[in-house]
Amino acid sequence: MTTSYASARSVVLVGLNALVVDIEADAAPGGAELQLIGLPELSVWPTRARIRSAILNSGTEWPDARVTVSVSPAIPPPYDSSADLALAVVSLAVTHVIPPERISGRVFLGELALDGGIRPVRGVVAAVGAAVRAGITTVVVPAECAQEAAQVPGAVVIPVARLAEVIEYLKSGRLEDYHCRAPGASTHPPPPVLDLADVPGNGAARRALEVCAAGAHHLHLSGDGPATMLAERLPGILPPLDPEAAREVAEIYSLAGRSDHASGFRPPVCAPHHTSTPAAIFGSVARNHPGAVSLAHRGVLHLADAPEFGRQILDGLCRPMDTGEVRVTGLGRTVRYPARFMLVLDAQRCPCPQDRVCACTPVDRRRYLGRLALLLPRVAVRAPIERGDREAQAGKSSTAIAARVLAARARAAYRLAGTPWQVNAEVPALELRTRFPVEPEAVELLRSAVNTGLLTAEGLPRLLRVAWTLADLRGADRPEVDDAAGALELWKGADGDEGR
Repeated sequence: MTTSYASARSVVLVGLNALVVDIEADAAPGGAELQLIGLPELSVWPTRARIRSAILNSGTEWPDARVTVSVSPAIPPPYDSSADLALAVVSLAVTHVIPPERISGRVFLGELALDGGIRPVRGVVAAVGAAVRAGITTVVVPAECAQEAAQVPGAVVIPVARLAEVIEYLKSGRLEDYHCRAPGASTHPPPPVLDLADVPGNGAARRALEVCAAGAHHLHLSGDGPATMLAERLPGILPPLDPEAAREVAEIYSLAGRSDHASGFRPPVCAPHHTSTPAAIFGSVARNHPGAVSLAHRGVLHLADAPEFGRQILDGLCRPMDTGEVRVTGLGRTVRYPARFMLVLDAQRCPCPQDRVCACTPVDRRRYLGRLALLLPRVAVRAPIERGDREAQAGKSSTAIAARVLAARARAAYRLAGTPWQVNAEVPALELRTRFPVEPEAVELLRSAVNTGLLTAEGLPRLLRVAWTLADLRGADRPEVDDAAGALELWKGADGDEGR
């Protein structure tokens, strides 16, 4: 046979960084052989075996040619099998089993099973988005991933279930007839929104939740009260995600294989257990899987009984809190996952179980809370919580609080329009001094707290951000001295000596 050539495209993910790869194939006379170039070394043999078995079990003979397939740029380890379908169709096109011109200019995604089935892959939302941005609008994806892929504007999604189906479609030229133009109804209804009116008493904690929701500030709840009930109700007063944030969240959950949260505008909530491993919290390079801090992106990360978490995890949270992303190193490279979350820490005053009389010494309590020594200075709002009194008057509902939060967010968004920041908690310290100054009396009050040792110089900008949130909540143009005083009280809320 004469030498021939075919090409197609696929997308691989390194973290959430989608890499559009060109897959080229050349066929020359010779024995039935398949050479793969550009895959990680340990992936070549199993990928070749999957492709061969899938083609044979799809009712197609193995091409009688020496086929060389090259992937450019080369796929870094680990290879997650998402380009299997593209490797198979280009191998068949170069030997004229299917017309080569019908695969050109399309993206193929999917892992091949030995029986010729096409298995779903993780990260379809990010992969299809990268294809559309690269100018390739037609994407062939596993049928189970079609609803996720159809979320991407401008994409023409073609769902397929088996390799034989793809071969037949490409032979007949009817592939364009199989479009999935819009996602269907979700089979995973969102959980019901919990109401703050269900939590009796704890007025200070309820106020702290409102301030944190309005400015996206971190929160520390201290005491033996219903911390989990309060934290679970924080998402109910948060504004819905804007389209860009919703897209980011959808990409993260798609990469995690969590199609139950791959769409929608409700802020995500992640509450890992204190026995979670660092890989579960921060993510894994080997599995290309985001961790809890990324699953909470644009939402809430709740650490219940925070001092029970390992020191490696607690200290490791500091960088994501400062930068809004997490970096995980392994396999000779570093992967970045977005991680801009609201942290809610809750901790008892000592390690004793609540159903026992406390026998802890002051040293025991200080050692227990000392595990949070690096985190607490980054938490600008603190509140005590007490065991609820059933006869206590119920507070306002989440609906009423959410309306105030939404109005405060709208004021902040108007003020921050044209900047890279969306909420008060994201504004850098330099901008707080130059572009968004507060009343001089308010600054002087906070500086006096620094001079007396109640507040550190690093903590001053955090309280200025809280002061801006308090001003937004009351509809003021600039924070005044009362807002600075309120921010200082929220800072001292849990314990005036903690986390200085």
